[in-house]
Amino acid sequence: MNPPICRRCLLNELDGEYFKSIYQYIENLAPESKARPEEYTRRLALCRECGSLQNGMCAQCGCFAEVRAAKIAQKCPINLW
Repeated sequence: MNPPICRRCLLNELDGEYFKSIYQYIENLAPESKARPEEYTRRLALCRECGSLQNGMCAQCGCFAEVRAAKIAQKCPINLW
């Protein structure tokens, strides 16, 4: 039996230990390529409200929402941010 899909959940709400490497990746991004903390938070808030967020991933593009939101040059695939 498959576990239920967690709609609008981010990775840290699913299994923080399993996705620890994703957060390490975000931490190690070059400072000049990272979104400001308040922008990162704003982007993730919009992702959480989007019906395309499933199990921490964007169903539109297949990315981990937290990684895409962390990179200043990235954009939402459906232009929410």
